[in-house]
Amino acid sequence: MNRLGSATSPYLLQHAENPVDWYEWGTEALGAARDQDKPILLSVGYAACHWCHVMAHESFEDAGTAAFMNQHFINIKVDREERPDIDAVYMKATQAMTGQGGWPMTCVLTPAGEPFFAGTYFPPEPRHGMPSFSQVIQSLADAWENRRDEVERVGSEVVDHLSNSGEGVGAALDEAALDEAALDEAADILAREYDGNAGGFGNSPKFPPSMVLEFLLRFARRTDSSDALAIVEHTCQAMARGGMYDQLVGGFARYSVDRFWRVPHFEKMLYDNAQLLRVYLHLWRQTGDPLARRIALETGQFLLAELLTDEGGFASALDADSDGHEGTYYVWNPEQLVEVLGENYGHWAAELLTVTTDGTFERGFSTLQLLKDPDDRARWARVRQRLAAARSDRTYPARDDKVVAAWNGLAITGLAEAGVLLDEPTFTAAAIGAAELLASLHTTGEGKLLRTSRVGRASANAGVLEDYGCVT
Repeated sequence: MNRLGSATSPYLLQHAENPVDWYEWGTEALGAARDQDKPILLSVGYAACHWCHVMAHESFEDAGTAAFMNQHFINIKVDREERPDIDAVYMKATQAMTGQGGWPMTCVLTPAGEPFFAGTYFPPEPRHGMPSFSQVIQSLADAWENRRDEVERVGSEVVDHLSNSGEGVGAALDEAALDEAALDEAADILAREYDGNAGGFGNSPKFPPSMVLEFLLRFARRTDSSDALAIVEHTCQAMARGGMYDQLVGGFARYSVDRFWRVPHFEKMLYDNAQLLRVYLHLWRQTGDPLARRIALETGQFLLAELLTDEGGFASALDADSDGHEGTYYVWNPEQLVEVLGENYGHWAAELLTVTTDGTFERGFSTLQLLKDPDDRARWARVRQRLAAARSDRTYPARDDKVVAAWNGLAITGLAEAGVLLDEPTFTAAAIGAAELLASLHTTGEGKLLRTSRVGRASANAGVLEDYGCVT
């Protein structure tokens, strides 16, 4: 057990038995880097991240790789959900240095914290033009030992670049006028970026654009714009009928890897589902759309059934992986449907849910899509119940059970609204319970918020702006 054994973050605890001598971010780690004159290897990820798990198994659990890391670096592991402030700083550096970002994020810093190298996932062996992780860290250790001046110059230049770019963005925002003309222009831009065929905006990957849809709903009410409302209706229908939505028990995956919402990146995040609950609720309230009402109701039921913790808060996420593979818990092939449902119901369900022999996912498996409502609703209800029961016998995805203040604030708001509008007192009760947990466990005597807790134990991490914005 390394230093992460006492962490409250499930992501850090996943690495507590690595042979890497991990530190948490803090004065101890930064002081060790200065005292030992070693660069910092910063690895940032989160518990439900598929590629974080892959890199951990390939590199951080390897004794030889860990020994080299321990000899040449001070190694710091950060949960991006627990410390969004650290993640934001070094993600900006990663995007500036590489043109892209993502997790796991790998940055190498001077002892003063200045980044001179950044990347994301690195494989254990070179492939697809990408160096191996061992090659990367060996090269960086050599650069630190033999080209120190160059390394420190790069770090200083990156810091200067980020400081200057931040000032420019701030000045532009200060000068921007947020009036009706600006809102009209924003709606026009969104209409041009709208994917009229598949719903949503842009190409793949597609993330659920919760705040954009909320904006367009309000814009449609203010201007009586049928075009803006049509964008929301189409996008919401496409997301709800595709494989990104769990057709058996409700709840949305984090994003779709394809343009048509067929194949998700399978982790389910609290913040997505809390916001989408409100989007579908508001769409139903504005239009009376029965699909929107159903999805709002099922999403709320998913939050209570699968993310509610024993302490009364809401867990952060469900993992994408089961049994070492992404999506195993959620996908099906035709033979499995027949095995659970019998010949007649199995073939009917396969056609209804677009489960094919070739598969819409991989390895001959398909996600479940409900592209149209079945004519026989009672039959679908029985099929859905039996498939959900059969799926419950599979290995359940790991749950990141830390409670994040901001995301619980989003869930409280959504469930409180839905409890009233849908006449679901269980939603209202759950919202009250989560609010009481935040008030008792996440609030200090000085009235300040703490960002995270787990199994009734609050972390020392102070709340950030989104926590105050979403909770208070």
